[in-house]
Amino acid sequence: LQVDGTIQAPADPSVIKGTEQWFKFLYMDHLTLSGKGVFDGQGASVYKKAQPAAAWSGKGGNSKNFMNFGFNFVNNSLVHGVTSKDSKNFHVMVFGCNNITFDSFTITAPGDSPNTDGIHMGKSTGVKILNTNIGTGDDCVSIGDGSKQITVEGVKCGPGHGLSIGSLGKFTTEENVEGITIKNCTLTATDNGVRIKTWPDAPGTITVSDIHFEDITMTNVKNPVIIDQEYCPWNACSKK
Repeated sequence: LQVDGTIQAPADPSVIKGTEQWFKFLYMDHLTLSGKGVFDGQGASVYKKAQPAAAWSGKGGNSKNFMNFGFNFVNNSLVHGVTSKDSKNFHVMVFGCNNITFDSFTITAPGDSPNTDGIHMGKSTGVKILNTNIGTGDDCVSIGDGSKQITVEGVKCGPGHGLSIGSLGKFTTEENVEGITIKNCTLTATDNGVRIKTWPDAPGTITVSDIHFEDITMTNVKNPVIIDQEYCPWNACSKK
């Protein structure tokens, strides 16, 4: 699929009610999405009204507002060159995928746009995010449960909340996270740098192992390295 123009989502999210993603790719093998095109989520209309949601609610964030992209059960595939702009929610959800690469991809949204995670993944193996520029109002990359053999390399992040593993531990159905390499990345004017976040007093019993952060450059980052085992945004949990 080659896209070189600009495709605009409806500004009013109620126009396509009941969908979690605006562009959704399901059960595909050997997909290539490329070009110079821009997928414009027209999120400005909802940013001021949006209610914050946990970065990984298990239901894809704030379900009232749709994401720009969903890649669900997509294997051996490539996303190259295109831009995701002003998504109303997460920009990209990667779920149940194997061997999917994002290369020279661009994600852009205002620094104060709520819940606009750049690329979130879960239950996926062999995800690569390479040479990609991400500026948003939430995590540039967020790695959810069941993520294995993940590479994030050559990513420029900022504004945003940094490069995050988690949040994890909130649900009993979560799967282990292992084999994560984040290297040669640059973070500028972000809230966090590299981060692992888990919920307190949570039922999850997974392990998070084989994690590598290498050659990370940070400028004007509030929390360069943060491992938080009491991640509890908006007091949405018990801290027992």
